[in-house]
Amino acid sequence: MKKPLLFKLMTIGVLILLLLIPVGMIGNSIDERQRYSEQVVQEIAKNSSYSQTLTGPVLVVPYIKTERYAHLNENKERIMEERQVKGELYFLPELLRVDSDMSTEMRKLGIYGAHLYHTKNKIDGKFSIPENFGLGDAIVDYQLQPAYVALGISDIRGIDNSLTLQWNQASFNAEPGSQLSLLGNGVHVKLANIDAGKNYTFSLPLQLKGTSQFNLVPLGKETHVSMRSDWPHPSFIGNYLPIEHSIHQTGFTARWQTSYFSTNMAEQFFRCVSNRECNSFEQSQFGVNLIDPINHYVKSDRAIKYALLFIALTFAGFFLFEILKRLQVHPIQYALVGLALAFFYLLLISLSEHMGFSLAYIISASACIGLIGFYVSYVLQNIVRALGFTSALALLYGLLYGLLSAEDYALLMGSILLFFVLGAFMTLTRKVDWYNLNNPGKAVSQS
Repeated sequence: MKKPLLFKLMTIGVLILLLLIPVGMIGNSIDERQRYSEQVVQEIAKNSSYSQTLTGPVLVVPYIKTERYAHLNENKERIMEERQVKGELYFLPELLRVDSDMSTEMRKLGIYGAHLYHTKNKIDGKFSIPENFGLGDAIVDYQLQPAYVALGISDIRGIDNSLTLQWNQASFNAEPGSQLSLLGNGVHVKLANIDAGKNYTFSLPLQLKGTSQFNLVPLGKETHVSMRSDWPHPSFIGNYLPIEHSIHQTGFTARWQTSYFSTNMAEQFFRCVSNRECNSFEQSQFGVNLIDPINHYVKSDRAIKYALLFIALTFAGFFLFEILKRLQVHPIQYALVGLALAFFYLLLISLSEHMGFSLAYIISASACIGLIGFYVSYVLQNIVRALGFTSALALLYGLLYGLLSAEDYALLMGSILLFFVLGAFMTLTRKVDWYNLNNPGKAVSQS
């Protein structure tokens, strides 16, 4: 006497829920390995240099200002006194150009690695000093001190060359520290006296290494940035996208262009200096993130999200054989096949840590398909049936790989797949008399 259909369906449902336990454990293992990989990346960056952000240059002119104020003395007489106040004048570049040539390398720590980059940057442009330094007649109250140029570099450990600033026809060596708190870490270059109402050109070669990201803050009234790299998978980030870019197998090129009109950078800078309102200034940057599109942890995590679908479709295939071929598949046989499907993900993550994701996927899928194919040849009691079932399973694994590779079209492909699976199930069971499923003679209609 066969078990009732409802009981069998409930048993299959419970098995699917129980199989989610090992699948969940494997998913937690993937998350744990991914977190450890990210920690290793941070450890490599800690021992080398972190992501880099260039801010500047900024021309700074310190001053001592004489202020006069009135107050009453002990005799209630109004007298004038003077005091000295220190401050700084800031001038942003009239023109700022950054030409960057980037090369990348893989730095390993055990089986994990991080992408480091080396950039050769030529930073040049022009400063325009206004008449009377923009102070008008009040300049008589100012004692201007020797000026300096400040450049913010977020991680100065990444500087790979001695820095010499070409200032008009003169050369000046850079010293550690930006001397400007809002720029953070960096360097500064002490200059000789500068004159009001003049233009000064500057040029600074900078070799800089970092990890993952390279960003710039466009401080120029006009800022032009060009970049070339051998990394073929850039992600352009920040508030301003490139006006031109080209991505190919051997790398990418990109070009940015901004102005005060598009960035409002001058107002943001001086608001940060005077009022310490620096959020908008600190966020006004752009750059590139060297992403890894073949990150096997991300792909493995995406793959395991389809585990429930895989198990359900495989069990549905078994159930079709039970209905159409009048076979009995024991719940333990369902469970063993389900465990083999779950172990695919464990094989995938463990192998992909030592080889490419694609090769790991092929080996893991082939192993699971072979094991399940061998087993179901006995469960289904027919080699032809087993080959058909195994071929369908291989097709599912192929479709899953397509889903993982085409992230933008994953939803569309998944929806089409489920629609065709439902259509196939409805077609194959269109003549089944579900009320008489337990009656061998009447289960399948002959009409």
